[in-house]
Amino acid sequence: MKGIEKKMRRKLIGPIDLKLPQGYVIGLIGENGSGKSTLMHMMLKIIYPDRGGISWFGKSYPQEIPWQVRCQIGFVSEKSSSEEDNLTAEEAAEFRAQWYPEWDQTYFEELLGKFKVPRNIKLKKMSKGERRKYEISAALAPKPKLLLLDEPSSGLDPFAWKLMIDELRSYMESGEATILLSTHIVDEVKRLADYVMLLHHGKLHGMAEKDSLMDNWKEVWVNGSPDLAEDLPGIIQLQQDIQGVLRMITTECQATERILQDSGIAVLKTRTLELDEILSLWLKGHLPAGTQSGKGE
Repeated sequence: MKGIEKKMRRKLIGPIDLKLPQGYVIGLIGENGSGKSTLMHMMLKIIYPDRGGISWFGKSYPQEIPWQVRCQIGFVSEKSSSEEDNLTAEEAAEFRAQWYPEWDQTYFEELLGKFKVPRNIKLKKMSKGERRKYEISAALAPKPKLLLLDEPSSGLDPFAWKLMIDELRSYMESGEATILLSTHIVDEVKRLADYVMLLHHGKLHGMAEKDSLMDNWKEVWVNGSPDLAEDLPGIIQLQQDIQGVLRMITTECQATERILQDSGIAVLKTRTLELDEILSLWLKGHLPAGTQSGKGE
């Protein structure tokens, strides 16, 4: 995405510059109404941007995406399509398979069995969780290069949720597929994502490597005065208690610990921040090291 903008009824999405790295899972985080679904719909050309351009697998298409490209993209929508309501899982899959040359019926049947999707009943008669399990199975069956998942775990019970996580991990083992996962469930991102992308009020607040976030965003305790923090990188919060212990939150813990060690100052203890704590601080404007506001590279 280059310079993408879309004016919605109540908000402006963008401008967004974004490059999804191939072969990874990118967790798209944002509050309800932040523009996550709109972003995915623009990637599918269900919605057209007002400005900017999008390319898929290195090529751009001013009009429609050719079917040869579209069939390499899988999509699980936040809301089920009514067009399949009166079909069974088998009937809906038979129709879908016509449009996907790489459709793997054996794999699809295997997924239906694992997820315990009921057979021979119409999709509209299924529970929300059963319908969702069919949709995930049908999205994986064509072996897409790009898989867009918009709140995929909606309606899933804990057992089905874990199975979904396991199946997506297994699918990624080939190293060729890319998944963009839109979710509000932090544990989903923690378990699956290689990168985290933050969208807030239509603005992209950057993209960062998840493991780097977890390794570097930490709470650190040392003996010393607040002046000590002036020579330390990435300090975003500072507090001193009555015993003279200095508590700091840093976005660059490895560099901070190295400087403290070189200065002969002992670290009393450290605590890795939870991902939701990191995201909350990120939203407040504390960007991960090397991340530019409004861009994800």
